[in-house]
Amino acid sequence: MKTPTLKEIKQKLKTLPASRVMELFLKLLRSRKENKELVSYLLFESHNEAGYVESIKEEINEEFSLLPAATKYLTKKALRKILRSISKYARQMGSKQAEVEIRIHFCKKLKTSAIRLKSNATLDNIYLRQIRKINTQIELLHEDLGYDYKRMLDEL
Repeated sequence: MKTPTLKEIKQKLKTLPASRVMELFLKLLRSRKENKELVSYLLFESHNEAGYVESIKEEINEEFSLLPAATKYLTKKALRKILRSISKYARQMGSKQAEVEIRIHFCKKLKTSAIRLKSNATLDNIYLRQIRKINTQIELLHEDLGYDYKRMLDEL
């Protein structure tokens, strides 16, 4: 079965009555949690991106306070979980600047936590991968913003 293009879907939606479009939309939201989260962000949070970034930072702080220090394995799993949520939020926002800000906050928290990065190669790689991602995103930003974030990154 051939999937129609976005243009074809858009034209079809224009011909449908509003009640049918709403019905399809709600069915789509019920199908996946990610769809619901994206629509929630677009409806309720997208107008205040700075506030949303701050709430994400608070969530990261909470997750770091709950990090299991018992074993390196559980610590790695918890860090990966935090990174998955950061990636999800970055996809939802679609803002490179916000993504850089959140990832820098994660790296600062990781650096100031009691986790010894150099004692474990995997933990060190997690940190270094985030630094590489931040550098990649900074290259895509405006020069002035890039310079400011580069200075923040140098502090790490």
